[in-house]
Amino acid sequence: MIPFNKPYFTGKETTYIEDAVKRGMISGNGYYTKKCQAYFQESFGFKKALLTTSCTDALEMCAMLANIQPGDEVIVPSYTFVSSALAFVRQGANVVFADSKKNHPNIDETKIEALITNKTKAIVVVHYAGIACNMDVIMAIANAHNLLVIEDAAQAISSKYNGKYLGSIGHMATFSFHETKNIISGEGGLLAINDDRFINRAEIIWEKGTNRAEFFRGEVNKYGWVDTGSSFLPSEIIAAFLWAQIENINVIQYKRLELWHHYNIALKEWAKTQSIQLMPEPKTETNNAHMFYLVCKSMGQRDAIINFLKSKHILSVFHYLSLHSSQYYKDKHDGRALPNSDKFSERLLRLPMFYELDVVEVVEALVSYKTS
Repeated sequence: MIPFNKPYFTGKETTYIEDAVKRGMISGNGYYTKKCQAYFQESFGFKKALLTTSCTDALEMCAMLANIQPGDEVIVPSYTFVSSALAFVRQGANVVFADSKKNHPNIDETKIEALITNKTKAIVVVHYAGIACNMDVIMAIANAHNLLVIEDAAQAISSKYNGKYLGSIGHMATFSFHETKNIISGEGGLLAINDDRFINRAEIIWEKGTNRAEFFRGEVNKYGWVDTGSSFLPSEIIAAFLWAQIENINVIQYKRLELWHHYNIALKEWAKTQSIQLMPEPKTETNNAHMFYLVCKSMGQRDAIINFLKSKHILSVFHYLSLHSSQYYKDKHDGRALPNSDKFSERLLRLPMFYELDVVEVVEALVSYKTS
């Protein structure tokens, strides 16, 4: 069976984990945590980078930093992972779901302004498949209405928009290092802060509501409980694993892009014959090859292709189900139809994508599928 995903190991992960143990501090915010955070700040231009135990935790930190209160409204795309909305719901927000674009699962920036009310506090954008949302328009809307923009860049490591790294444009951003992502630590995430107003408080929330980080830098002579927070920082074991991945990020990205372009070229003619849309090639954005997906002409066709590939011992999967119609939120949604989000929920199909993939075998199997 060719799996949908297979974690890639560089060979240095256990070496650095052993080194972290020998250093005598594995509880977090030690040698490897600092190395990883410095890398992200220096290479991606974030004003502050904090490792977290997951992207979900980083999003929860964003909700705290945005001071979301019960009754506040947060605009979130419906076609996304539950964490994009859950982090704000936990703070008492009413999530106002936005539709996707017609030709891409990203949020439709032309529909955002109509959703803004005097209760709106933030706009969450999700860079689906590592392809940027229209950040110029979104930031202009946010600035005009004094709103925060939070980039859910879980899938978008190394991607750019008009020359800027994703995650460096909004007020805050989050990344995932889950084992399905381009670089991984098993579980793990990152909070990026680009607005000076949030830097000091982010460290406090990260350290269980204490000013412990300031104490260890010698900025205060004792530390105590000064704010809300939780235990968001990961152990040095996770950070050491991640550092091995970071050292190889360019090699990993190059290989994934090779696989992506092979899919894109080899499947074009077949896709036309099957009335299937391939993942669009970016224009003002870059592509980090996080995934390669197809948009089938119907749910029936998608399910048939999944079953066909499975018979060939290849695992392909669908992706998100629209959050506005989820069991938990459907009675809280305002009733608007979000047809594009539903279209991608019903018709999008993800093909295997991982460093050691035999992409030729997948393509050969897929092009042998013909609609009956």
